[in-house]
Amino acid sequence: MMSGHSSYVPSNGIMQWMDARLPLPRLMYDSFVAYPVPRNLNYAYTFGGILAIFLVLQILTGVVLAMHYAASSALAFESVEKIMRDVNWGWLLRYMHANGASFFFIAVYLHIFRGLYYGSYKAPREVLWILGVIIFLLMMATAFMGYVLPWGQMSFWGATVITGFFTAFPLIGEPIQQLLLGGFAVDNATLNRFFSLHYLLPFMIAGVVILHVWALHVCGQTNPTGVEVKSSKDTVPFTPHATIKDGFAMIVFLVVFAYFVFYMPNYMGHADNYIPANSLKTPSHIVPEWYFLPFYAMLRAITFDIGPIDSKLGGVLVMFGSIIVLFFVPWLDTSRVRSSVFRPMYKIFFWIFAANAVFLGWLGAKPAEGIYPILALFGTIYYFAHFLIVMPVLGLVEKPKKLPNSITEAVLAKSAARGHPAGAAASPETHG
Repeated sequence: MMSGHSSYVPSNGIMQWMDARLPLPRLMYDSFVAYPVPRNLNYAYTFGGILAIFLVLQILTGVVLAMHYAASSALAFESVEKIMRDVNWGWLLRYMHANGASFFFIAVYLHIFRGLYYGSYKAPREVLWILGVIIFLLMMATAFMGYVLPWGQMSFWGATVITGFFTAFPLIGEPIQQLLLGGFAVDNATLNRFFSLHYLLPFMIAGVVILHVWALHVCGQTNPTGVEVKSSKDTVPFTPHATIKDGFAMIVFLVVFAYFVFYMPNYMGHADNYIPANSLKTPSHIVPEWYFLPFYAMLRAITFDIGPIDSKLGGVLVMFGSIIVLFFVPWLDTSRVRSSVFRPMYKIFFWIFAANAVFLGWLGAKPAEGIYPILALFGTIYYFAHFLIVMPVLGLVEKPKKLPNSITEAVLAKSAARGHPAGAAASPETHG
């Protein structure tokens, strides 16, 4: 859905001069003011803006924290404590950065699930989806390396466990591990490497985000009906309609974020990370941050050999495969209908999948003993079955509901069902 010919008119001579040489004001106007968006967008479509806010927040707080952090195994833990106690507003910067990572992942998971529910990955938006998955991978790498920097017990042993995964790969595994570690064990060289990469990767994320937004503006925003825009009646200008909705959602999200920063700053962390790293004392239960727990559960679910593949390599392949499969979602879903709103059977399977993802997260926090690995195995099987069986098969056998002829028709029908007069239905401010 292209925005068409630009309607930007410079407001004064300076803007006219600038527009003729570097039309940044025109670009901003066309992208965030006059850009047409579907008139029926709901609050599920506000997480893109929320993610942009948190990316900026993480970069700004991270840059300031880096000014006071010492990337040395002998000084890292003490430098973090110094930031908390001696640096002006250091406690606030650190809590915003640490909790910001968690809220970043909350928003990105909701963004991904919204895409899966409304079929935002379907043609012509395959590249848009793939760029989103790349951003997700970069986020995971950035978050893992950032978790190591405080150099507490969970940081040290988390790095030891995660980098140890690479040894499962024959021939290439150990050289890759040694390259990451800078030696044969987690030490000062590891901390330096992780600090450098943790500082660099957010700027790479920002670059891919620009491509992601560009791809979005080329193919246009999807909407809850999954019906493409067919006329100007189906759209409204981005400002004020989408900006007001996005702004309200951002305020609500930031209020919850602020509550955690000021009243529960350590709720989503681990107590062991306030103990200095000790290579001679292993924590009783090593767990990653909460946003990695579903993948950690899938890693530990493989407790048996699969032919020539031993259990360690099998677990690593399953964990990485759970991300790789997301790249192929646009081609695994065979349904011609985009939105789950008109797919009653798929809607049920989607919510089972969402519940299963939460279940895997819960299992990831449990010890790898008793019934937990068995339950994790069943959860892992369903995770892959959703993408490799449910999506391809259901698209061929499911009978979807009748689609509306246009977005406007869907909006009018929804307003009529709520008892609004047709004239009120035509007003875009009343929907979503």
